[in-house]
Amino acid sequence: MRIYHSLYIRYSFIAIMAAMLASCNDWLDVQPRSQVEDTELFKSESGFKEALAGVYSSMVSTSTYAKEATYGFLGVLGHEWDFYYASQYDDAAAFNYDASFPTNYIRAIWANSYSGIANANNLLQHIDDQPGLFSADNHDVIKGEAIALRAFLHFDLLRCFGVSFAVNPEQPSIPYSTALSYRVFPQLTVREAAAAVLADLKTAEALLKGADPIVTGREITESVDNGYLLNRQLHLNYYAVKALEARVYMWQGDYQQALDAANEVIDSEKFPWATVSNLQAGYDRCFATEHLFALNNLTLKADIADRYFDDGSQYSFAVTRDRLLDYFDNATQDYRYTFLFKSGTATHANNRYTAKYDDPAGNNTYYRYKMPLMRISEMYLIRAEVLQRQGNTDGARAALNQLRIARNLPAMSELPSDFELELIREYRREFLGEGQLFFLYKRLNRPNILYSDVDAVAEKVYTFPLPITETEAAQREANK
Repeated sequence: MRIYHSLYIRYSFIAIMAAMLASCNDWLDVQPRSQVEDTELFKSESGFKEALAGVYSSMVSTSTYAKEATYGFLGVLGHEWDFYYASQYDDAAAFNYDASFPTNYIRAIWANSYSGIANANNLLQHIDDQPGLFSADNHDVIKGEAIALRAFLHFDLLRCFGVSFAVNPEQPSIPYSTALSYRVFPQLTVREAAAAVLADLKTAEALLKGADPIVTGREITESVDNGYLLNRQLHLNYYAVKALEARVYMWQGDYQQALDAANEVIDSEKFPWATVSNLQAGYDRCFATEHLFALNNLTLKADIADRYFDDGSQYSFAVTRDRLLDYFDNATQDYRYTFLFKSGTATHANNRYTAKYDDPAGNNTYYRYKMPLMRISEMYLIRAEVLQRQGNTDGARAALNQLRIARNLPAMSELPSDFELELIREYRREFLGEGQLFFLYKRLNRPNILYSDVDAVAEKVYTFPLPITETEAAQREANK
């Protein structure tokens, strides 16, 4: 079948066979197998589970979170790397969005994100038809996650295609798609799109608060519903929803509400800091216990670590040793410096590659295949920034110090005089290759991106041009 949102993207639903769903991890190990008609897919609870798994699966794409929306295109835009495959990214590094490669990256981010949104909307269109179909709390969990995923994908589209709130919240931005329909959804302003995201998040929050085991404490084992509600960090769980609310509130300058949401996540104490023993043993390559929401990528080593972060590959992303030392202020005792990077060899001996996607040592599957999209450290950085903005320098320093101590750094005795610059440097250390640094620059509307000589504000580099299909076929207004 076909669904059209504003871009008239072909909609294809990814489903998996029920036989694959034998254990807790299998719910996340989604592989495209067949297309299933809606009338069959949504006749059973397992069909809805497959449908939701398909939305998560669509996000594990090199066009978005498995590359370009994390360490690839967005990493290059944030000037996080010294080395990358030049022919594919030189135009991106110069913010030449009209060149062929950037145009393709931007178009694919738009198309893949709206396809994932269409999948979520298809599920939501059917989930209330048969309320007696679901066992235990599964209806509210599945519906809550689907609504939250719709919000998550729209918000990242807004961060890509909408101007910064600091520039003009009334500027036209993106359509917000809420139904599986031929309807062309109207283009919303930045303010309206952010409000739509928050409305969805509030609905998801209400559904998940009383049903999500991560909140209720309900004990889940593999024998309970085939372990469907295990591994909540690999789903957009209740606390990930609150963390996303904090991101959105920060985006629109609603700092107190951002702080309240971040504090709820922190105060839950559900996401402990990574331990030095696990880091030293090589068990935890990505600070897995700290993940609020991560994608499950079964081909993480072969498709990402070996291809994009290895000195034997021409496609690798790397920084030099000197630049990495500059990133970390020569604090080589920082756990992120010590345990999350590996050195090149021979002619690449001066290169440093992130090791966060390498296979961990040991056999504990908890630490494998995870690509973090939201982490607890971001909540501490939001807390620090809001308190600093409110004039509570002691509180801001305390929040920063909690992160610093967790990373084996000494506590600061006072805040740096240029707090915003320190915040940027901390985001770069903490979220290297995760796509967050570029969005921080944009939210702050910083003219200078470190290691770039382009005036980012004057050149309007923070807002991607709408795909040409939008400006021609759907006749959208200018988004910047």
